[in-house]
Amino acid sequence: MVLLCGVTLLLGFANKDRCTGPRFDKWGRSEPDYTQRARSDACYSDIQYLWVGRDIEKHVFPYVHGGINAKGELTGGTVEYPVLTGVVIWLGALFAGTDAGFLLGSAILMAPFGLLTAWMLGKLSRWRALLWAIGPPLVLYAFHNWELPVVLCAVAAVYVMHRGWGKAGVNRPLMERATFAAVLLGLGFTFKLYPAIFVMPLMLYVLTGGRDGRELPEGRRHNVKGMLQVAWVALLTAVLVNLPFALAGFEGWKASFTFQGLRQADITTNSFWFWGFRPESDPKNVEFQDMVTLWSPLLVLASFALALYLGWRRYRKDGTYPWIAVSAAMLCGFLLLHKVHSPQYTLWLVPMFVLLRVHIGWAISYYIADFAMGVGIFTWYHAIDVNKATTIYDGFTAQMVMIGVWGRAALLVGLFIGFLNAKSTVDDDPVPEFLPGVPRPATLG
Repeated sequence: MVLLCGVTLLLGFANKDRCTGPRFDKWGRSEPDYTQRARSDACYSDIQYLWVGRDIEKHVFPYVHGGINAKGELTGGTVEYPVLTGVVIWLGALFAGTDAGFLLGSAILMAPFGLLTAWMLGKLSRWRALLWAIGPPLVLYAFHNWELPVVLCAVAAVYVMHRGWGKAGVNRPLMERATFAAVLLGLGFTFKLYPAIFVMPLMLYVLTGGRDGRELPEGRRHNVKGMLQVAWVALLTAVLVNLPFALAGFEGWKASFTFQGLRQADITTNSFWFWGFRPESDPKNVEFQDMVTLWSPLLVLASFALALYLGWRRYRKDGTYPWIAVSAAMLCGFLLLHKVHSPQYTLWLVPMFVLLRVHIGWAISYYIADFAMGVGIFTWYHAIDVNKATTIYDGFTAQMVMIGVWGRAALLVGLFIGFLNAKSTVDDDPVPEFLPGVPRPATLG
């Protein structure tokens, strides 16, 4: 599995490396005509693009001397990501003098995260891990942005909960495993924010005593103390990682959050909000943006509450709180309803296809819609820039984007329910899934 993932990562790097060179300007930006080439050839990456404009090419340590100006532009080395992603960005650029070197350094730094994710998914779910290891999203997005470290954190949290570590493995007490998982989810929050939404399902899993309630404290129906411990450990981890950056440069640290809060639902955000409500309107319309700013988070939170409630109903029926299934459904709600849906977010979802026993058709359908978005969005930008489209909604590339937007949206709605009803592939006593004649124990999903 790791070998196959390594081949896929090499293909992913080659796909993005098409945009580099052959010449470079005084800032180390690829020439000629980097922007149009990245769009027309669909080899754009945020890694290469952000080489210039965030003081990355100057090797400025992020956040410490940064801020955000009145125009909403980041200054002084601040980047628009949580702090550990900022450190990964700085390390990837440390020995680079061009955007090509930055892409290569970042790929070398992040590839082990992708390989370790493949190993963990293989140990958890066996051959279903091919959906990660050789999936098209890994070619498209492994080195598009800085997603591989955060995906590893999320998968590792599942791994330690259901496989443990060391000689004791899964026989370690539930609270040891849950505490370690909470640390990993807290660390994930400091790479990208989404692993934080998995903390609540994990809390309810601990509250109900884990698998079939086997590890409840003696004489207790619920483990309230353990649930609260998971919450504060995850929170404390996130605070402790962020604290040095906040103390060293509060304005630069705060600016990364401010920047994301100021983002608008426009032509660059790829969410259904822009395409569904106002395709012919001015994207800077204040009334519309205020509506999205209000309703997007409210609906996201409502989807979280619904997933947690439906998970509780399933627990009352089956005896085990389905924390992985609920986490996957909450992720679907976030991807669908958040005002920003960047193409690389697909990498967040792929492990859920591995960890939950949903029909392979869901994954294939999502990969098709995602490919339409991942390729169409940049060729569409190119068509607009060179006036090949009479309006921004005409032409084949615009249709690809709409297929991507609405295809993903429809699939996320279906997957919200599909994940909640799916059995997990990460049973504590693993049995090979695809060996004929090997029965699964009746207690396993």
